[in-house]
Amino acid sequence: MTAEPQLTWPVPPERGWIADDLDRLPGLPPHTELIDGNLVFMSPQTAFHDRAMLLLQLGLFRTAPPELDVRREMTVTLGPRNRPEPDLLVIHADALTSDTQTTFQPADVVLAVEVVSPDSEARDLDVKPRKYAGAGIPHFWRVENEEGYPVVHVFELERATDSYVAMGIFREKLSLSVPFEIEIDLTGMNRRP
Repeated sequence: MTAEPQLTWPVPPERGWIADDLDRLPGLPPHTELIDGNLVFMSPQTAFHDRAMLLLQLGLFRTAPPELDVRREMTVTLGPRNRPEPDLLVIHADALTSDTQTTFQPADVVLAVEVVSPDSEARDLDVKPRKYAGAGIPHFWRVENEEGYPVVHVFELERATDSYVAMGIFREKLSLSVPFEIEIDLTGMNRRP
């Protein structure tokens, strides 16, 4: 009989975890985030989550101007103790400086997108939007599952309060003029591109 491998959990240093630790800690699960100095491990994603990300990623690739780029599951260093990983990012294309780059700065980010999952609901509805807004990220989308189709909640940063204001809730078709002209058929969720 073979013994099961012993799991070794990372023990935080006295100072707590900092953003750079995500690149140095061996054996972290993929898509580990740092929120308020705590490591947050992601659970396996659902088929809805994966397909919603693909639909939006392809739509953003198709519509983004050349000076912008779309990235999936890369982190944003919001400060020394916060390095979340949005599901999708629209960044300034010149922010990508290396093939080994793992994070962006808030000033690099035009749009952060979170697809809500059961295990990330509190973070996606409250914690992350507050942190993204506080860091000055101008646009945020929250994507929810409504009977198997994505519903996109669109927010824009109100700079006077450093908080997001709701700009609309989109079902069936996402049609926007900011941060650039975007049109995505949300009913195409389960069709091949």
